[in-house]
Formats: sequence, C-alpha cells, structure tokens
Amino acid sequence: MPAPDVAALLAQLERSEPDIAESARVAVEWLAGGEALETISQFDVCEFLWYTLPIKVPGDQATIARALGELLRLAGMERYAALCDSPATARILQTYAREGEEAGAAAYHRELEATGVLPPDIAELSWSSIMGPEELGAHVACAAALELAIVAGDPVDREELTRRWLTTPRAELGGDCWLHRVHGERLNRWVLGRGNARRELAQPFEVRLHAPIAVPDEPHLEPLRWLLGLARTGVRLTERLNVGRAVAVEAADRFGWANRARSGAVRGENDVPALTELRQIALHDLGALRRSGRRLVLTTTGRNLLDDRAAMWEAATPTLLVPAPGEHDYEVSIRESALMILADADVVRDGDLRDRVAEVVNGEGWRTTDGDRVGGADLTGPLARLRHRLDALGLEASSREPGALGRDRRTTAGAPGTTSGTPEAAGRAPVTHAPGSGPWRLTTAGRRAALAALRAQALRPRQYAGLG
Repeated sequence: MPAPDVAALLAQLERSEPDIAESARVAVEWLAGGEALETISQFDVCEFLWYTLPIKVPGDQATIARALGELLRLAGMERYAALCDSPATARILQTYAREGEEAGAAAYHRELEATGVLPPDIAELSWSSIMGPEELGAHVACAAALELAIVAGDPVDREELTRRWLTTPRAELGGDCWLHRVHGERLNRWVLGRGNARRELAQPFEVRLHAPIAVPDEPHLEPLRWLLGLARTGVRLTERLNVGRAVAVEAADRFGWANRARSGAVRGENDVPALTELRQIALHDLGALRRSGRRLVLTTTGRNLLDDRAAMWEAATPTLLVPAPGEHDYEVSIRESALMILADADVVRDGDLRDRVAEVVNGEGWRTTDGDRVGGADLTGPLARLRHRLDALGLEASSREPGALGRDRRTTAGAPGTTSGTPEAAGRAPVTHAPGSGPWRLTTAGRRAALAALRAQALRPRQYAGLG
C-alpha cells in the first residue's frame, strides 16, 4: 500500500472540513518536517502534541490538535489520531495554559513515560536532554523499536530491549552499533571544548577513551575497600558523628596519611583529611554507606561493590571529578585538566601543574571576579580537593608534608578569551586543609583511574540547566 500523500490528504480535508485545513497543514509541517507520514512514530506524535504544540506553535492549540487528528485518520493512522483527541492531550494542554511551562512539561514527561515508548536510561547510557544528531537518531530508533514491541503484544522489558537495540551491530551503520555512535559523538564534543589550549590537551584522549578503561590487575582502591569492609559490622561514630580515634589512627598508619595529619598527631578524624574525604565518597557519592544512629553501616550497594572489583572501579573512579555542593564548571575544569596532565606523567611539579592548568582555564574564558586572568593561586581549592580524593582512594604515590591552604579567589566565566560583559559567577569549593604542595605523582592504578574519570566525564549526558 503506497504511503499517504500529505498534499492529497490536505486537499481532501480542505473539501470536507475547510475550517481546519490550515491548522492541519501547520501541524503536519511541524510534525513531519516535510518527510512522509510513514516515517513518524508514536513518540513523534506525543512530543508534538505534548511539548512542541503548547510551547512553540502559535494559534488555537486545541483546534490544531483536532485538525491533526482528522488528517491522520484520513491517512489510516487511527492509533496516532486517537492521541490527538485523547483526554491526556486535553489535560496536558490545559496544564500548560493554567499552570505554566514547567508544570506542563512535567505532565508531558509523566504521560510519555506511561506510554512505554520512551527509551529508559540503562547502565551503559543515560540519555541527554540536549542530543546531538547521533544520539537523537539512536533515541528515535529505540523509541520506534519499543512501540513495535508494544503494538505486537509482546512482553516488553524496556531496559533489555533498549540495551539490545543500542549494542547490536547494524548493517545500516556499517556494522557499528548505536552505543558506539553516541559515545563517539560525546567524546568528540568533549574534545572540542572551549579554547585552543584545552583542545590540544584533550585531543590525544579521544581515541584512548573510546573503550572502557580496564580494571588494574594490581591492588587498587584499598582505602575504600578497607572502609567498606569495616562497615560490614558497623563503624562507631563519636558524639560529633566523626569516625572514632582508633579507626582514624589505623587509617593513617595503614595508608601513609599520618605524616599529613593536621596537628602532626592523629587524635581523630579531623586530623586526617583523606579519611574525611573517603567517608564523603563512600557515604554521599557512592551510597555504599549509610548512617544508622552513631554507626556507619554497609548498604546493599556497598556489599555489591565489595563483591565485584569491576563494579567498584567503575563506580569509584568518576568521583575524582564529581562536583562538590556549590561547585561550578570552573572547579571541575581545573581538576579535569589536571587529570589529563597527570595521566601521562611520572612526576609533575606543583608549580608546573598550576601553570599548565591556568593556561587551559584562561583559554576557556574563565576570569577572576576582578576581571583578571586566573593564576596559579586561584587553583588552590579545586586542586586541593583533587589531591584529597586521590589520597582517599590510594591513587597518588608522592610523599608530601602538610601545608596551609589560603582562600582562593572567586572566579567567573565570560565569553572565551574575554573579560568584559556580564560574567557568570562561579562557585568556590570549600577551603580545607591541603596535603602540601609537593610534586604530583600517580600510581599505575592512579593513571588508569584518571583515564576512567575522564572517560566518565566525557560521556556524561548533556542536560539543560536544572535537569541534573
């Protein structure tokens, strides 16, 4: 049966219901974009009716929806036409009109999820809210596959179908799979970030980060493994909810943190910054621990990580670049640039690292609130946080003496290479004790962890502000 011709359908509608023919033409142009009607999917129709129409299309929305329904019925696409007249569509359009765009968009997402055709996030890929061409193609293809399975009446495991659809090699992709295409697109976007200095630094990593970074054969992440192991029977906390002195002393002695204690002697957790950072990683970033009264106890997630070396590696390494509360892209960019430099280096002097990172962030357009170029001293807070995290996970090999950390200047980002205009204020990492300013040297596992953290950063989904 030949595909319905849009022009012929519009002419037929003009004869039968001339008062809605123009509304139907507007709707089908937005919906199909000049393509044949046979190319549209349920997802396309839902997105038009519940998002595009109320936000972007001028005119009487209810009339446009009804007109599209009539056109689709003439085309024999009754299932899609029914969506145009559905109570869900009327309800969502009313929500936009009465409660505004945010409430309407929330109602749209709830209803779309209920249809079953929205591809879910899976372990291998979380979808972006801002998609490039490859990711959009993958998303549309997955949505169509889900729709076909639902219409066929088959039992549908949405996650499994999405995973299979993304990872199966496809002839139309030259034997590639959609997951590789999306990863390649995200890596390329990450490499082509702002500024020539950053692009030159990131370029060699595009190919290296395409495949997952293998788990090291040698022991690694030993501090985390030790803390989670203690939590099997519970870790007692003080009245101030710090880890007790005996555990702090054991940690400092076991992992070489004693020589960096704040007071020169370990009297409790507050004297061992790496232990505080380790608890933060395990409790808040990984959800591997939870507090029960005055004890830290292991969660189901924590037990799974302890039992699976690969899972612990995959979960823990991205925490090197996890933003602290209140941090902005500025601080993350500093740590990201530092990891790129350290991943291929044996030993890097602290001053040299600061100079190279400052060159990158200045090239990205970051400036101090006074409009000055960012200098080495402005990097102290974010680099201290990175060093604490490397210490906490047992990934840095250099020996350092304790040192004081001054307050870093607040910084802002304007357009790349400019200091004028209205800059966006950047947050500042909490100022904490720093483990000195000696040379940086990652262990063998630490260099792999740096690559794994960079890969997770490069492949993260792009989101609109406020969507995570």
